[in-house]
Amino acid sequence: MSKPRVAVIGTGGTISTISSQGSLDFVDYMVSGTTLHVDELIRTIPEAAEFAELIPLRFRAVSSTALGFDDWRELALTVDRLALDRPDVAGVVILHGTATMEETAYMLQLTLKTPLPVVFVGSQRPLNALSSDAAGNFVNAVRVACSPQARDMGVLVCLNDEIQAAREVTKFSTSRLHTFRTPDFGILGQVDNDGVNLYRRPLRKGAPDTEFDLRDLTALPRVDIVYSYVGEDGAVVDALVALGAKGIVVAAFPGGRLSPAQLQACTRALDENVAIVLSTRAGSGRAMLDRRLQEMGMISADNLNPQKARILLALALTVSNERSELERIFATY
Repeated sequence: MSKPRVAVIGTGGTISTISSQGSLDFVDYMVSGTTLHVDELIRTIPEAAEFAELIPLRFRAVSSTALGFDDWRELALTVDRLALDRPDVAGVVILHGTATMEETAYMLQLTLKTPLPVVFVGSQRPLNALSSDAAGNFVNAVRVACSPQARDMGVLVCLNDEIQAAREVTKFSTSRLHTFRTPDFGILGQVDNDGVNLYRRPLRKGAPDTEFDLRDLTALPRVDIVYSYVGEDGAVVDALVALGAKGIVVAAFPGGRLSPAQLQACTRALDENVAIVLSTRAGSGRAMLDRRLQEMGMISADNLNPQKARILLALALTVSNERSELERIFATY
């Protein structure tokens, strides 16, 4: 029986990095180590070939903190072209650094035009580190990508034997292996010795049936994030408006509260037709707009964290800047 074919796209990150300082380096490897291209990494983890025929596609070999919109656009278009050109491919694995993985995964969740399983994977420790999680995570991601259960599930993230939805997952710990979690709803499934086991399906709209199209975009509207904290005086909001921000996401106090000065600055921004979306800094739960914030014209990020709300708002502003449309989009995705 022939094995399924899985395309593996490399963007770099810890999972693709070998430290030059030995197996006890958990910090300096991105500075002094070597980041492998995807075909080079595959050769170091032969166990993955037991589950699928792997098709390596070189893309980047960098830290995920170096990625930007141009990389996101090219990555999304690469996956879409692959789906068209290689109908024999069962799924796609994307190697990615964990620092911004949740953002890239969510961008693709909102913009891909293929139902192929797309699975992001990274690691907390470099390839040659003591007790590295790189090889195990990669093998599991390949298993998920070629699983029939993963089709039409949207973009997935697979680390630490757990399968999570791109919209909901976030990185919680700087260095622990169980860093990726879904705070409100939990994991979608697990990868165990006996196979891939999925237990629930995300309901929010996502790839491939979204209204966002990257093909003709050269840039996204400027959208920034501001943070609420004791003594915040609104200066950052005013500065971002002066810099030409088209949208601002506020990482508000838990529950959806702002300092008085920040509230006044947001009022000025709304008067300048800058879209304001309220998320929270809490790490869990929905952003709740009281009557005053609703009457001002703010929009709730629902339960999206600030970094994901920023992505959705930027894409939404390529469709419309009408408040009712932005509210619809945040309620849909």
